[in-house]
Amino acid sequence: MTETNNIKPKILVDCVGLYCPIPIFNTTTEMEKIEPGEILEMVTGDPAAVQDIPRWAKRAGHKLIKLSQEGEEYHFLIQKGKTD
Repeated sequence: MTETNNIKPKILVDCVGLYCPIPIFNTTTEMEKIEPGEILEMVTGDPAAVQDIPRWAKRAGHKLIKLSQEGEEYHFLIQKGKTD
């Protein structure tokens, strides 16, 4: 099991107040700015993201490290996969 409490994301993508498909679009755009193996954190209040982001990450070849809820916000830690 990966220890997630000490992970420092390279980029924080704040999508609070934004709804599908904007959180995925913004996360995709920011993911292109980091290197494989680096971590991105995305925060949103969109409950649809709980299903959308894990599916997107898997399809895109990234790894969802952690999904947590803090109040009305959902926090995703995503590790960038290798690029071709």
